[in-house]
Amino acid sequence: MMSRRRNREAFAEHSYWQSYSDMMAALLLIFILMIAITLTIYKQKTDDLDQTRLELSTAQSQLDATIEDLELSKAELEKSNEELASSLAQLQQAYEQAALTQEELNNAYLEIENARQELTTTKQELQDIVGIRTDIIGALQSAFSNSTMKVDAQTGSITFSSDVLFRYNSASLTADSKETLKNIIPMYLDVLLQDQFRDYIAEIIIEGHTDTDGGYQSNMELSYERANAVADFCLNKRNGLSETEIEQLQRLLTVNGKSWSNPVYQKDILGNPTDEVDMAASRRVEIKFRLKEDEMIEKIAGVLDQE
Repeated sequence: MMSRRRNREAFAEHSYWQSYSDMMAALLLIFILMIAITLTIYKQKTDDLDQTRLELSTAQSQLDATIEDLELSKAELEKSNEELASSLAQLQQAYEQAALTQEELNNAYLEIENARQELTTTKQELQDIVGIRTDIIGALQSAFSNSTMKVDAQTGSITFSSDVLFRYNSASLTADSKETLKNIIPMYLDVLLQDQFRDYIAEIIIEGHTDTDGGYQSNMELSYERANAVADFCLNKRNGLSETEIEQLQRLLTVNGKSWSNPVYQKDILGNPTDEVDMAASRRVEIKFRLKEDEMIEKIAGVLDQE
């Protein structure tokens, strides 16, 4: 009995230390396990943190790139806004210019219409002026219908041969030429100075011409002296003109010497002028007239030619 109790007690004491040892081992194992789990979790967290940092770094790079893109976009937007503002300004300016152009166009249309009306009026005036010239030339031709003197159908001028009026290289009228002039001059000037035409006459011109033989200056003096001799004859009241006509003629008369600047050329069998000077025909004295509207006629004719 005593031995069994001792064995039980000894076993009980042994079981206590064994249990304690097992417990400590278990605790140690648990502690190690917890450390292992903790290390695993730590490593996992560290890996996650590194991954997160990497992702954050990537995201930061992307964010920086995005910010840079935004800055570029902002700059482009500002540039676009400036270009838009400039375009709007140009558009406004173009609109204002277009409005101004329309006004100018309207003014141009008005000017064209005024010019058209003025041209119509001028055409009518031209027709009237041409009618006056035609009437004067017709009256001259009628006055000379029974005379050997011919009136130029285009200009209304009459021409005297210097060989008929003067001796060679002379400016003194011959006796025969004075009779010729006394018959011709009054008929010509009576037509120009009559009330129907006198107000239209700007100038009555007596021009002397020579042939091409001799110097220009000497021929100029000769041509002028011959024209002036005819003018003196016209202004002498003993030669057929009344004092009133002489006074009117003095206000209109012009005397010119043309030397050989405007010679007459011979014509071929077809009537076309050649290069050879007709010496006899070039020695002449012309009497012609100029209408007050001649300059207007030339101007209007130029306008009509352009149309």
